Amino acid sequence: MHRTPPMTHDLSSTPSSGQVTLVGAGPGDPELLTLKALKAIQQATVLLVDDLVNDTIVAHANPAARVVHVGKRGGCKSTPQSFIERLMITAAQEGETVVRLKGGDPFIFGRGGEEVEHLEAAGIRVSVINGITAGLAAVTSLNVPLTHREHAHGVVFVTGHAKPGDAGTDWPALAAAAQHAKLTLVIYMGVSGVADIQAGLLQGLRADTPVAIIQNASLPTQRHAACTLQSLQATIQREQLVSPSVIVVGDVVLGLQAVVQTSHAPVASKVA
Repeated sequence: MHRTPPMTHDLSSTPSSGQVTLVGAGPGDPELLTLKALKAIQQATVLLVDDLVNDTIVAHANPAARVVHVGKRGGCKSTPQSFIERLMITAAQEGETVVRLKGGDPFIFGRGGEEVEHLEAAGIRVSVINGITAGLAAVTSLNVPLTHREHAHGVVFVTGHAKPGDAGTDWPALAAAAQHAKLTLVIYMGVSGVADIQAGLLQGLRADTPVAIIQNASLPTQRHAACTLQSLQATIQREQLVSPSVIVVGDVVLGLQAVVQTSHAPVASKVA
C-alpha cells in the first residue's frame, strides 16, 4: 500500500491561527484613542506595549491578557526590534490574538512598516489600526493648523534621528523645498540634534521663520515654546525642553499668539 508521506510545514511561511494587530495608541491623551483601537485592546490575549503608551490605555486590556512592556523611546536604550518581532511571531504561531500597542501612529516613525514586512514573511495575519500622530496633536492643542490656504500648501513629517550608519535628512535641501513650496515641517525626535537641524534649515529658510516646540503633546504635562528658526536651539536649551518633543517649522505657527515676530526676543509659553 502506498503511504502518503507526512506533510511538513515551514513555520516561517505558513499562516497561523493567531494574528497581530499594530495599534496606534495616539499621542498620550487616552481620550484620543479611537474606538477601533479600544476594541482591539480589549480583545487581545497578548499586548506588547511601547514606553510612550499611557497606562490608562493599557488598563483597558482584558485582565486575563498577558501584557509585555517592550520599551521603545527615541534616544534611549530600548528592547531590540528583532526581539519584539520574534515575540509577536511566536505568540501568533501559538494562536494568540496579539496587539502591538504603539504611541502615535504605527506608520509614522513607529517602525510599523518593518514589523508588517517581518510578520507577513512569517505567514502571520496582520492588520493596522491608525492612531493620532504626535505632530498633529501637538499643533492642534495650540489651535495651530498644519496647512493653511495663506501660509502652507502641504506638510512634511520628518525624523531628526537617523538610524546608525544613515546619512540622515538633507536639511538644506528640505529647507529649500519648504521655502519654495510653502510647506510646514514637523520634526520628530529632533531635540538632541537641534544644532545640526537649525544650521541646515537656515540655509534654505528665513531666519525669522516661526517655530513651535511642543513637549509631551496632549498630556497634562505638555509644555511649548514659540520662537524663530534663528533662536531655536537657544530656546530649547533655555526652556529645558526634552524628548518627547515635536518641532514645527513654518508660517502656520503665526497663528500661535505667543510667536515671536523677530529673531531677537524669543518667548516661551507653558500649557498646563
